[in-house]
Amino acid sequence: MLRSRSVTNQVIRPPNPLRAKVGGGFGGIDASAIAKAEEALKAMSAQFGQWLNDEVSKLDKAQTDIRSQGYTSETAEALYFRAHDLKGLGATYQYPLVTRIAGSLCRMLDDADKRMQAPLAVVDAHIDAIKAVVRDQIQTDDHPVGRVLAETLEARVAEHLG
Repeated sequence: MLRSRSVTNQVIRPPNPLRAKVGGGFGGIDASAIAKAEEALKAMSAQFGQWLNDEVSKLDKAQTDIRSQGYTSETAEALYFRAHDLKGLGATYQYPLVTRIAGSLCRMLDDADKRMQAPLAVVDAHIDAIKAVVRDQIQTDDHPVGRVLAETLEARVAEHLG
């Protein structure tokens, strides 16, 4: 004969140290910390131009390497990483147009298996466009030349990927 036993379940919730660190709930971010971060970013903004030029120089070197060594998986990957860096840094350095153009180049090179099929003329056009917008200080696509440039490059990438 089986006897039934009454079983009581108890839920144990371990302490959540992350919740305590961010102020309890998910919305408890310290406004003064954000203000301090924005102030630090503002203080560094005087160096953005030089840092952006340094990144563009790395992109230029990747293009030079492709021209001198050929378009190989190694040179293509190096180019992809330079473009990816600029995609992330352009807007931070007050050049959202650089982010947009580098993003277009990244879309074309994202798939490592298809990267070698990228048309070099379109690759070069992206690189040259990034160098030109930085040189001519065209920061956003509000500028008519910047907008047309970005739209044209994005259309070429769409044609290639399509």
